[in-house]
Amino acid sequence: MPAAKKKNVRSSALARRGEFVSPPTVTLPPMLQSGSDVAFRETLYLMVLSFDRLHSCREAFGRALGLTGSQFIVLIGTAYRQGREGVSIRALADHTQLAATHVTTEVGRLIGKGLLTKQANTRDRRSVLVRLSRKGEAAIRAVNPLLRRVNDRLFQNVSREEFAVVSRFLEKFALNGEDALAEIRRAGRERSAAGRQSRPAGQD
Repeated sequence: MPAAKKKNVRSSALARRGEFVSPPTVTLPPMLQSGSDVAFRETLYLMVLSFDRLHSCREAFGRALGLTGSQFIVLIGTAYRQGREGVSIRALADHTQLAATHVTTEVGRLIGKGLLTKQANTRDRRSVLVRLSRKGEAAIRAVNPLLRRVNDRLFQNVSREEFAVVSRFLEKFALNGEDALAEIRRAGRERSAAGRQSRPAGQD
């Protein structure tokens, strides 16, 4: 069959099939506009782009001090929460939204770099209190001008009211994220169970 005729046959087949319309990826009415989730999808893409850029900023702050992004967060988190006596690992984890085990690891590395110190918690012998060393204080002062310049660019033209709305949204979104990850794990277990059931006898 000539190439031109084959092309016409394919075009006719596509025309008969009609335009493919993807089913909505969400069913919550507030997330839909006239039954469409296009705006929802575009907002998700924008969120991913924004979070990726925010993560890049965090990594840059760490590099300015010869640290990783996570180490920078633990260091500055300590600066904000140490008070007079120091801050516990649990309190630091809650403040920075990092897992306590991860905070423990990074605290150990920052102590090794001479940026943090730790001492026994006299109120709870099972925990320790962490605080900045003199070197850690100097590091926070040194990176502060960069933090201010970048944050002033990130949040320019954002009103106090807009920022408050975003904060409330993120609190809900973070909690919902736990449920979403649980749903993903549940779907994984269901796939595994279905896969085992579909295997011929004797292949386990």
